[in-house]
Amino acid sequence: MELSFEQLKSMVVFAHVVEQGSFNGAAKKMGLSRAVVSYHVKKLEKQLDVRLLNRSTRSISLTQAGASYYQSCKIIAEQAQTANQQIEDIKEEPAGRLKITCPVNVGLQSIVPALNEFMKQYPKIEIDLMLTDDIVNIMKEGMDLAIRGAALADSSLQASKLAILPTCLCASPDYLLTTKLPLSPVDLAEHQWVVYKLSSGVIELSKGKRAISIAVKGNVSTNNAAARTAFVEAGHGIARIPLYDALPKIKTGSLVQLLTDYQLKDIEVYAVYPPGTANTKKLRLLISHLQDYFSRIAH
Repeated sequence: MELSFEQLKSMVVFAHVVEQGSFNGAAKKMGLSRAVVSYHVKKLEKQLDVRLLNRSTRSISLTQAGASYYQSCKIIAEQAQTANQQIEDIKEEPAGRLKITCPVNVGLQSIVPALNEFMKQYPKIEIDLMLTDDIVNIMKEGMDLAIRGAALADSSLQASKLAILPTCLCASPDYLLTTKLPLSPVDLAEHQWVVYKLSSGVIELSKGKRAISIAVKGNVSTNNAAARTAFVEAGHGIARIPLYDALPKIKTGSLVQLLTDYQLKDIEVYAVYPPGTANTKKLRLLISHLQDYFSRIAH
């Protein structure tokens, strides 16, 4: 069977349908209507005389033939993207849009200031930033980059470490007036905590070779890091807080650092992106800039 230009287009569309998990997602990603996307997949199936997708009202899944065919379509789509990226790299000044998702607090504290610097340096790059504490599916949402405070869990994505952020235990002076000051990690189990719902619920402390894990519980919980700090300031309990967030409040006296002779687990901040995306000049420049920015503020 001779391969036509139209079939090449259909193969790329099919690859996007699989990666986005739906016809609507592929349509949004490619800037096409759902009807056009459906047309390309149906045309492929007719040309190949084989069903590529099992369809239901709510989901799609690959047939055995579809799974095999997708691997070839994926290579074609990636090669086309690489060709475009190579042309972009030749250009003197990087341009285009970067879609980024980031947790709210680290976004406001660090990423937004870093992006302000970046856009002054590269004014033709457009930034589309979504601040949310939810874990965004960057493939389905068409994101170029996600900032995450955890090691990479999805092996289909790629990651670059941006920073290591130290943390500390804090409480407010008002809270400490109502209870006994914790003098050892064991004492922490008797205290109220402001629980951060995106963490494991266990605080790990170490001193030399000694390591202790404390399960935390409290009357207040939140999925937002800024809200966590505000609840601690208001006297609702203890929390583990990034040092960059806590330090200004410790200096003003609204927070008190606890058990300073113990070490807590650092937060590792990663730039996470779809495979192949880092080949784009604008994203490579942004990741490098973020690494440099975090290095500067760490000192």
